[in-house]
Amino acid sequence: MLFVAFGALVLVPLITGLDSNTALLTAGVGTLLFQFCTGKQVPIFLASSFAFIAPIQYGVQTWGIATTMGGLAFTGLVYFALSTLVKLRGAEALQRFFPPVVVGPVIIIIGMGLAPIAVDMSLGKNSAYAYNDAILVSMVTLLTTLSVAVFAKGLMKLIPIMFGITAGYIFVFISRFN
Repeated sequence: MLFVAFGALVLVPLITGLDSNTALLTAGVGTLLFQFCTGKQVPIFLASSFAFIAPIQYGVQTWGIATTMGGLAFTGLVYFALSTLVKLRGAEALQRFFPPVVVGPVIIIIGMGLAPIAVDMSLGKNSAYAYNDAILVSMVTLLTTLSVAVFAKGLMKLIPIMFGITAGYIFVFISRFN
């Protein structure tokens, strides 16, 4: 499960400018609490969420890292309250407030909100690399990730993001971009 969460544990802190050690620590503590509360019946590993990238970036720019971290801690408390509601009343209680017709568009909006960030990063904006270098690296990374996601079997199919990141790093190392 750790390999599946690799993208969130490493990329979200890097993109948002937060400390990756804090993300690792809180993911571990959260996972242990979750496993304790569920009696180890659900094989899950809690990690950072890509849904929070834009709000975290805005919070860091507007109020600073300390206030943003406080907001994230409060978000964790809200998550705990909702999980307690689900534990006491069942998932149906939460699904009344958040039916699939609400959740689906929210997920689409999150993806559409993150798309410009991904495009800017792949074009080399806000980067020390030239446009051509950034495009090459992003295409190698994207094609590797998609290939592994579509054609791989077993464990490899669970970690396409890790393969994409590794391929991008190897490509940069071999190409010796400055």
